[in-house]
Amino acid sequence: MSMSGVTSLADLFERRVAMTPDREAFRYPTDPGWARLTWRETGDRVRAVACGLRALGVALEERCVILCSTRIEWILVDFGIMCAGGATTTIYPSNTAEECAFIIRDSGSGIAIVENEAQLAKLDRHRSELPGLRKVVLIDGAAPPGGWVTTLGELMEAGRAWDRAHPGAYEDRIRQVTPQHLATLLYTSGTTGRQKGVELIHDCWLYEAEAIEALGLLTPDDVQYLWLPLSHSFGKVLEGAQIRIGFTSAVDGRVDKMVDNLAEVRPTFVAAVPRVFEKVHAKIVLGAQEAGGLKQRIFTWAFGVGRRVSALRQAGREPRGLLAIQNAVADRLVFSKLRARFGGRLRFFISGSAALSREVAEFFHAADILIAEGYGLTETSAASFVNRPGRFKFGTVGLPLPGTEVKIAEDGEILIRGRGNMRAYHNLPEETAATLEPDGWLHTGDIGMVDEDGFLRITDRKKDLIKTSGGKYVASQAIEGRIKAACPYVNMVLVHGDNRHFCTALLTLDEDAIRKWLRDHGGGHDRPMDAIVEDPRVVGLIQGYVDQVNATLASYETIKKFALLPRDFSTEAGELTASLKVKRKLVEQRYKDVLDALYAETAPR
Repeated sequence: MSMSGVTSLADLFERRVAMTPDREAFRYPTDPGWARLTWRETGDRVRAVACGLRALGVALEERCVILCSTRIEWILVDFGIMCAGGATTTIYPSNTAEECAFIIRDSGSGIAIVENEAQLAKLDRHRSELPGLRKVVLIDGAAPPGGWVTTLGELMEAGRAWDRAHPGAYEDRIRQVTPQHLATLLYTSGTTGRQKGVELIHDCWLYEAEAIEALGLLTPDDVQYLWLPLSHSFGKVLEGAQIRIGFTSAVDGRVDKMVDNLAEVRPTFVAAVPRVFEKVHAKIVLGAQEAGGLKQRIFTWAFGVGRRVSALRQAGREPRGLLAIQNAVADRLVFSKLRARFGGRLRFFISGSAALSREVAEFFHAADILIAEGYGLTETSAASFVNRPGRFKFGTVGLPLPGTEVKIAEDGEILIRGRGNMRAYHNLPEETAATLEPDGWLHTGDIGMVDEDGFLRITDRKKDLIKTSGGKYVASQAIEGRIKAACPYVNMVLVHGDNRHFCTALLTLDEDAIRKWLRDHGGGHDRPMDAIVEDPRVVGLIQGYVDQVNATLASYETIKKFALLPRDFSTEAGELTASLKVKRKLVEQRYKDVLDALYAETAPR
């Protein structure tokens, strides 16, 4: 069976099961160890879910909500929805009860699959406002009485019975799904304003899968470690690629288990967001500093060598002579140990969802670990550009995927056209018209440029460009990335200065790291964070790193003042999206008094 003439993700999935039934499809954590599913076993479970949904009356394009963290059941249910002809609607587990109710109402979802009793409680709280939600399926736990809730196990048993009573109906429904049918309604986590439902048809995901396969980066023998939120397009696009190519995915969304899991799974590639790489980078640098003495000197020497080798390799050359010998020694003493932390088989990372600082990318490349940065929006089905292991440029998001077109508008905005573009914003015709032109060009809201080799460079979000009162434009994201790369004690940075006469910043600290630093520099580490961020020693420490970054910036870009906040930004407080991007306007409003004080005090240096 070939992959030509595929009509839907459901069709693609059935062909994958038929082509490689006995190959490993998934691994997922159990107690103890990892369980495995072949494609045949996956197909059997998906069929039971799909037929269970059919028994509940799910119609073509009917929206079915998934409210669950990243785990094997999320994938089985998602595949089941598409094989039932429905459309998966996504809700982040971190969403509030009010946000969940809004998405269910706005999407018109008739079925909700929820992870546990805590998520069920969110829907139960607003049940009277959700008359169209006829059934809730609970993955973990027992269903309460009343009939509104059933368990996933009960749904699958009912599905197997329905399948026996309706021979051929499962296959018939898959044949009814066309490339133009709605596959997914992804609600953007949104850094500003109300969440919007992005309508992505089956052809969007089929295109992404075909384009990723055409790049030749991944093979059926690859092993992916998948931890990304599957409610986000970055995680979702990897599902389609896996079905098309047939590699194995180890699935576990628990971030605190990532280090242990990488050592056990030994993946060949991992997709992640920049915050993960920033935290790993900071931990490595701090570890070397704390080791001190000979170990720190070897670390510093090794990365000096590695950076020279990285520069050569970026230019398409390999080290020779003394530098090659030095790099071999550095690799044996330092770099090989770092790669072993990631399982020892990693071919590359993929970074997306937000900007990755060049400094962090080059740090890892010095250790012969490539982070291939890519770019896309929920509205473009996630992947539109990506750097390749054989062709990359740090500081860019790579080359367009085959079949994707790009052009730069007069104001610098990036426009994208291709099969991956959304059908529309759900129930928002005016916003759709403002974003998607009649000839297919989609306005990304990002500012950038395409270089002479075709690589796309993102300079900032259009709405995040700071214009000072002096008329100078400042790309805030680039400066934020530099500060995080320079200072291992900083967790989050927000550069502020729109319509102000100079730039300032809000910074949050890595609590464990800064307490350790205080313990080693005179004490005071056991005080509350409110006191620690006001400690002159801490302020002076951070000021030194900010000065370092300022020395590389134009005068109007420099951070003249900053405030250290006593707690980190978080998704729970609503300050970060699920993909860990700062909700800039919300944070600026929340800390308005702090920012105003920075401008009310004495003139900047």
